[in-house]
Amino acid sequence: MLMDNKLFLAPIGDNPQKILDVGTGTGIWAIDIADEFPSAEVIGTDISAVQPSWVPPNCAFQIDDAQLNWTFQRETFDFVHIRQLYGGIDDWGKLYQQAFDHLKPGGWFENVEIDLETRSENPKIANDESHVFKQWCQLFWDAGDKIGRTFKIARDGQMEKLMHETGFVDVVHKEWKVPIGGWPQDPLLKRVGQYNGLFIDQSLDGFAVYPIGQILGWTMDEVMVLVAKMRAEFKNPKTLPYYVM
Repeated sequence: MLMDNKLFLAPIGDNPQKILDVGTGTGIWAIDIADEFPSAEVIGTDISAVQPSWVPPNCAFQIDDAQLNWTFQRETFDFVHIRQLYGGIDDWGKLYQQAFDHLKPGGWFENVEIDLETRSENPKIANDESHVFKQWCQLFWDAGDKIGRTFKIARDGQMEKLMHETGFVDVVHKEWKVPIGGWPQDPLLKRVGQYNGLFIDQSLDGFAVYPIGQILGWTMDEVMVLVAKMRAEFKNPKTLPYYVM
């Protein structure tokens, strides 16, 4: 919705022939892009086989670890798409290099990641270093640092810097504020926030258990207390929470 209901922003033209979706997850993006470009061959890769079997005829899924050497021929794809792999990659430079190597000359690469820091439009909360929002993101950063899979890839211009170092040109960096909850006055942002708030409310437990519980060693009770604090803040109408994508 924040991208004007577009699946991507890269200017790939009207007739891409081969599209790769790395870390496709449920496969929803690959399926939608295959519907949008029925003459293109769309491949989605992931380490988990959770994709549906009923897909467009021009869409296929492969079990593959994007961190290993890719099995495709070099200079194969017109468009390589990656979204929300933060916390799952050991070497982002290698990932970008493989995307670069497997694009045709003139091909396009797009990566969308989230900055996990929950922020607030309320200055009192934004400036409170002891607030649970600060604690939450710091725990994720610590967990990522501990296992060598950063949650900070969307911070401090790292993605743009890595793309330039890899050899990409015409690099464009865009950011959006993504509200959590229906607090914005703008009708579009309010709707986005309502959907996003529901998603996060249903996902907080799952987000926290592995990085905070298993990696950092918190007990389940301790994790659930932290999750409850986060939920309470999201429901507080004075919090005005958002994150940056």
